[in-house]
Amino acid sequence: MFRFTYLRKRLLISAIVPCITSCIGLGVQLLPQTALLAQDIPHSSSAPSEAPKLALIPMPREIREVGDISLAQGIGILAEGKDSEDNFAAEDLASALKERGIDARAGRMGKIKIVLLRQNTKKAADILTRVKVNFDPAMRDEGYILVTDKDITYDIAATSAGIYYGALTIKQLITGSGAQAVLHGVVVRDWPAMKYRGLSDDLSRGPVPTLEFQKHQIRVLSQYKVNVYSPYFENTFAFASNPLAALPGGAMTRADAEELVHYASQYHVTIIPEQEAFGHLHRVLMYDIYSQLAETPHGSVLAPGQPGSQELIRQWFTEIASIFPGPFLHIGADETFELGRGQTKERVTQEGLSAVYVDFLKQIHTGLTPLHRKLLFWGDIAMDSPQLVKTLPKDMIAVAWEYNPNPDGYDKWLLPYVDAGMETWVAPGVDNWRVVYPNYNAGLDNIQRFVSDGQRLGSTGVLNTVWNDLGEGLFNLDWYGVLFGAAAGWQSGTSDIPQFQKSYGQVFHGDFTGKINQAQVELMAAQTTLKDAGLSSATDNLFWIDPWSVEGQQISVKLLPVVHVLRVHAEQAIILIEQARAAADLREPDALDAMEMGARRIDFIGYKFQVAQEIADSYRRAYQAQNDPVAMRTVSRELGAITGVNGECQDLREVYGLTRELFRHAWLQENRPYWLDNVMARYDLSMQLWIQRANRFSEASSQYRQTHVLPKPEDVGLPALPATVPPIQTDFPGIKKDN
Repeated sequence: MFRFTYLRKRLLISAIVPCITSCIGLGVQLLPQTALLAQDIPHSSSAPSEAPKLALIPMPREIREVGDISLAQGIGILAEGKDSEDNFAAEDLASALKERGIDARAGRMGKIKIVLLRQNTKKAADILTRVKVNFDPAMRDEGYILVTDKDITYDIAATSAGIYYGALTIKQLITGSGAQAVLHGVVVRDWPAMKYRGLSDDLSRGPVPTLEFQKHQIRVLSQYKVNVYSPYFENTFAFASNPLAALPGGAMTRADAEELVHYASQYHVTIIPEQEAFGHLHRVLMYDIYSQLAETPHGSVLAPGQPGSQELIRQWFTEIASIFPGPFLHIGADETFELGRGQTKERVTQEGLSAVYVDFLKQIHTGLTPLHRKLLFWGDIAMDSPQLVKTLPKDMIAVAWEYNPNPDGYDKWLLPYVDAGMETWVAPGVDNWRVVYPNYNAGLDNIQRFVSDGQRLGSTGVLNTVWNDLGEGLFNLDWYGVLFGAAAGWQSGTSDIPQFQKSYGQVFHGDFTGKINQAQVELMAAQTTLKDAGLSSATDNLFWIDPWSVEGQQISVKLLPVVHVLRVHAEQAIILIEQARAAADLREPDALDAMEMGARRIDFIGYKFQVAQEIADSYRRAYQAQNDPVAMRTVSRELGAITGVNGECQDLREVYGLTRELFRHAWLQENRPYWLDNVMARYDLSMQLWIQRANRFSEASSQYRQTHVLPKPEDVGLPALPATVPPIQTDFPGIKKDN
């Protein structure tokens, strides 16, 4: 059976971290590639070495500690009353505690007890009067009060959702496992800042999750008080009315959806399906049967002037509405860049682009009115025409989105809709797209500021987003940003990023060492290193690009001066993850596997550019030395370093190969096999590239042994632009002759 742990151990001794010669604690000894050593590289101070005693995500509005209670003798969890949803909350809490080795039983009393109470009972009223705590009207829908009184902790709420969210906070207040478990007694008053706290999950750009992983997502999201899950479809829902575009193995079926809707309802999560209804429809419009509906041939935008466009939308959403019973439908309608460039060109010239766009939205609204659902739409296009926004139906919900950190705030994305009297949601982003690891420096800042501005301007919801541009996204890499988005939507005002960072490892993974928190900070520091070098972040492009291509050489100029710092941050993250794993049996192991793989891919970006430069320099030194009687004996040594035993070309091939297997395993832990071969092909091509180059250098070495003449550097594939060549060395200790 394939074991990710086995491959991880292989990687620990592979060429991916050749500069680590020993690691005791966090002490890292490095080869003298530069004068800058690991201890010279600053560590971020935004996360402490240890997690706080009360690590909670989200953080309750009001909390007071009243002492700790040992759970060595177990705990009883009782839902008073006969409500099935309250009983589910009790059973869910008991199940989670049992997984930690705690003797927890739902439906029984014991010496230590948790009691779930409805706020309208006399017992609840007596408790609240005794502790002088008020249950305010704002708490009615989802709020709760926790009161620890000696050996009993009461969870008091007006609704089943409030009871459930109180139980979730209790779950986080219980730390440790087995006989060492402790309940931190508290008095808490808590309720959400935003009514709708959701996640938009991209199912249309490669990865399509399995139903089991979607259930896992629902369970985990609900633990952090998320109440909306929005799967994003372009062509990945299997419509019975329009079955052509949904590819075999790569689409969510009606049966999948119905099962997920039922499953999510237990966890107080509403599914809001998003089917793009204007732009982003290339994978539909590429079929000739829909060709007359496309604004441009095989493009991405529906042509508003075609009657069939509205009919297609009506068919899609009628079917969706019959499956997803929630109060909302999301019609997308963002980034309609092709509008006015094809069939509607003349009309757009006469009426204006915005007028045609807004009119089509109103037509969609009219056509879907019989479904009796509120329509969400992305707000990026209409916002540029505030006067036309005022003509949109007031029951539509504008989802304002912007993913860049903006110190000046996000008012301009919201005010056109606020001024028009429309309901708004905000949609920040995790910044996980087109990168080997999410850029949380940008993502957390964007989420923090945008959600805070949305609350100030009256937005009723947050729809945090993950996107899988280029088809290589793994959701298990995204939890850090997803959970911060959950906290920001529940908490009032500007959420505290350092507070979240201190709590994350303990709450999500059960890591009490602080090492997972610090590993995340190290990876953020690696991203900062790239940004400071003018390279944005750890992009997929950096991972795949050939360092000897024209663009690769331009990147090398920026990357090589900081590559040591970059790699040490990534490698320290790997060490910290391994140390945390060794200290305890951590939760969410698949997410840790993905995190470690992301760190290794960042490290490999640096290693690849280092080694490519070393290969070029070695060959040029050999080429210069071939006619020098004194230096000639170094030629074989230089060539052996490139393609002999442990040769550098082989190292690059090997690490691509090992990372390929890690990626494949991580993909299949959450996704269907659909699309995976598209990514595997890139690994295969990259391995072939360095195999072919190794063969070229081997042929050059063979030619030299026979003729004492080397091919020109450009003839073996080195960049046409000369590399920076250090002075020729005549002795290289440790490199065998004629490897």
